[in-house]
Amino acid sequence: MTEQQLPAWADPSVSPTALDPQGVSRRGLLRRAGLFGAAFALGSAATTPTPALAADDRRPGGEDPHLAYLVGDHHVHSVYSHDAKYTFSQLAAAGAEYGLDWMVFTEHSNFGHADFGAALEHQEILKARAENPRQLIFQGLEWYIPAAEHCTVFTAPGRHEVDVLTRFERAYDGKLLAYDKGGPADTDTARNEAHAVKAIKWLAAQRRSGYVDDVLVLANHPMRLGIDSPHEMRAWRDAAPEIMIGMEGAPGAQGAAVPGWRGANSIRGEYENKPSAQSWPGYPADAYLTYGGFDWATATVGGLWDSMLAEGRLFSVTTNSDAHRIVFDTWKNGDWQPGQTFDTTGKLPDPVNTDTPQPGSDFWPGQFSRTHVGVTRYGYRAVMAGMRAGRVWLDHGHLLDGLDVRLTRDRDRGRGVTLGGRLRVRKGEKLTLNVTVTTASRPNPQGILPELAHVDVVRGAVRGPVADRDTWKAPDTRVVESKDVSGRTDTYTLRIPLTAGTESFYVRLRGSDGKRNGPGYLGASVDPHGPVPHAPGDGDPWADTWFYSNPVFVDVEGS
Repeated sequence: MTEQQLPAWADPSVSPTALDPQGVSRRGLLRRAGLFGAAFALGSAATTPTPALAADDRRPGGEDPHLAYLVGDHHVHSVYSHDAKYTFSQLAAAGAEYGLDWMVFTEHSNFGHADFGAALEHQEILKARAENPRQLIFQGLEWYIPAAEHCTVFTAPGRHEVDVLTRFERAYDGKLLAYDKGGPADTDTARNEAHAVKAIKWLAAQRRSGYVDDVLVLANHPMRLGIDSPHEMRAWRDAAPEIMIGMEGAPGAQGAAVPGWRGANSIRGEYENKPSAQSWPGYPADAYLTYGGFDWATATVGGLWDSMLAEGRLFSVTTNSDAHRIVFDTWKNGDWQPGQTFDTTGKLPDPVNTDTPQPGSDFWPGQFSRTHVGVTRYGYRAVMAGMRAGRVWLDHGHLLDGLDVRLTRDRDRGRGVTLGGRLRVRKGEKLTLNVTVTTASRPNPQGILPELAHVDVVRGAVRGPVADRDTWKAPDTRVVESKDVSGRTDTYTLRIPLTAGTESFYVRLRGSDGKRNGPGYLGASVDPHGPVPHAPGDGDPWADTWFYSNPVFVDVEGS
């Protein structure tokens, strides 16, 4: 397809098929989900997953189950958001075309949505599920966090999925309550921050009571405005770590700085803001940029994400499309009927096609940004369980077909632990980090065959809870190994030796196509060739692609 042609599947008139939302066995997953690559092959060997070590099992070692990875997007907007334009059918079909196994529709909170849109939206969700029976389609919400910015909130399908979301929206949304302010000088900051914590605890209570099977929250584009302070992010996590599981490591709107498209000052992710009265004053001005398309909080080795991991607690990263308006497409919003508005209907008119490319910054779901979640079964709750466990890696530009990570003690013969997991070891033990990469086997949607140039290992000391909850640095985190993998194809395994010292630590992975890098934000001694900002207006995303993984924790006995 050429850049300015809308694909045929974007036609909103699609015949529905039978809905099959039930979880199935892993054998059924391999038969039905249509996955390919290393993660698929690695998962096929086991029909009964081996459970991970229980949290109170103090024996050294650890063994996690075989996994298959499902690809998804947790941040997608439709005509039920006041600033988007596509139908559910268009977006779900796009996701299917680009290989997504799951996606979450996250419409903006506002009065039109709360009064009308959420219930109408649910009927569209059911229709989209019927039209795409091999896709897991979640209903969610983009929550305006009191005192901060936005979060994805989504539930497992069930009798109360709409009720929980609408009750939550009315009781806890910062925009609807006018609790959105949160700057240091604002008199309501403490009240609003406390209301955000209360909101997350309320969601946790709905899950504990069984009113909904599951619910998850992730912070969206945390550094876009600089109003999500470190102490707020820690407070959200601590309120219910089984619910508030992480943040977008890379925002949507990755097409914002395609050269010649939006303007000379455009930045990937639409990270084009300056500090304001609402921003946390401890962030440097450089924090408002993206680095290789990734949020500064994630891209900075030894930065905010690492400072949270260094407490020894999992906090996941993801990526997504944040689809509102797709680059180069030719659709526009339809016209309102006389007397109608979004506040009175909760829905925009369906889009109409034109012959002229329309303004936009986003890619279709799965076209550029992908979040990979390790599962042992195929189903809605399996995806949510995989995300909660931290079995997550992410890539841009379809950089990899597959990634499998296992950390083992050299004296053990088992599978070891994987992303999000914990390996218990003794001081001085020899370990091996096994990184199995499956390289891209076909051109990506831009017609480029991606090539991975390097794989970096980031290691950080675990020191426990911080005294200053506004800390955003982890001074003992750095890149400790960088493997040149240029020219390698198919599936291969890197075996990286590690030694457990006297204190607990974590390792995480990162890599890129090698086309744009430089010293990391905290210096070359910490990160010799990390992601860097692009020049304003010159941020071709396809020419600067990265993958990131969640961490694996190593608990050293006696540390």
